[in-house]
Amino acid sequence: MCLTLLSAVLGNVIKPEQLDVFAEEGSSVTLSCSFSASGRTDYLHWYRQNGRSKPEFLVLTYSNAKEAQQSDVDPRFSVNISKSQYVDLEISSAAVSDSALYYCALVRFILILIVGTGTLLIK
Repeated sequence: MCLTLLSAVLGNVIKPEQLDVFAEEGSSVTLSCSFSASGRTDYLHWYRQNGRSKPEFLVLTYSNAKEAQQSDVDPRFSVNISKSQYVDLEISSAAVSDSALYYCALVRFILILIVGTGTLLIK
């Protein structure tokens, strides 16, 4: 089985540590991406894509998370912040059906207030 990693970014840099990962069925697999921390809370996502289907959201965590987050899509998938600038997707008991293209993504939000044009009230 082969798992391929790509990365997406909105706001800064995130990249996979390995582009192709090979695993045996039933083994545990870790896919890892490094990211540049902003000092604020960054949102780190994992997606997978099979063939020409649309990417499927797997799990979300935060750059300052202290515990692993388990996927609601499949309990075999969890995400963990290892070290301080790595986000790992861990797949327990990998199956042939897990062969796919996996994406790590970093979303960094900056609070912006947008005010529309004013309305003048005349009495």
